[in-house]
Amino acid sequence: MERSALVTGGASGLGRAAALALKAKGYRVVVLDLKEGGDEGLLYAVGDVTREGDVLRALEALPQPPFAVVNAAGIGLAKKVLGREGPHDLESFRRVLEVNLVGTFNVVRLAAWRMRENPPDAEGQRGVVVNTASVAAFEGQIGQAAYAASKGGVAALTLPLARELAEWGVRVVTVAPGLFDTPLLQGLPEKAKASLAEQVPFPRRLGRPEEYARLVLHVLENPMLNGEVIRLDGALRMAPR
Repeated sequence: MERSALVTGGASGLGRAAALALKAKGYRVVVLDLKEGGDEGLLYAVGDVTREGDVLRALEALPQPPFAVVNAAGIGLAKKVLGREGPHDLESFRRVLEVNLVGTFNVVRLAAWRMRENPPDAEGQRGVVVNTASVAAFEGQIGQAAYAASKGGVAALTLPLARELAEWGVRVVTVAPGLFDTPLLQGLPEKAKASLAEQVPFPRRLGRPEEYARLVLHVLENPMLNGEVIRLDGALRMAPR
């Protein structure tokens, strides 16, 4: 049976790896991102996860209601609450929460409404939602107040969403990645990246986007995974700075 998937933030990084892995598994994939990626057989819907109309257009581009939704869109911010030039501005704090938390919820609510139309499979499933948090949800560093709060919110959404959507046969799981080699880190000097990799107990390196994608596929294939936040971090526990 052909299945469809919506991947947010799929033009690069973790989202792109997930979108390509889903396509390789035979899913019809639509990517919702602010920009288009390379031509790899993926269909791109340029838009913002915080805008209802953009999300609806992406869902309408799918040939049928999505079975899989992967929320990987997000932004980061490094800013102290008490900086040299004054207190943390509210605008940037709000923007990070708007994209990372409100955007995730916006996609889930609209996609889950469509998922109800899917015929249940042998397990009674109509769909699976995989959200993306971060280890910063649990060990936010100095300067990560906005980012940690947004990802903590995504983690906290997991169980109530899973409990409510269980009625419709929709599972919800959140992945909390550690340090991954994504565009967010690729702009750093090699020395800085090597220093970050040294913080990971094992394997002592940055995570690879395809490892995130492999976990996404496993979540889709294992119906007992539900209502859980899964750390993908090589036993990393972030220090204060």
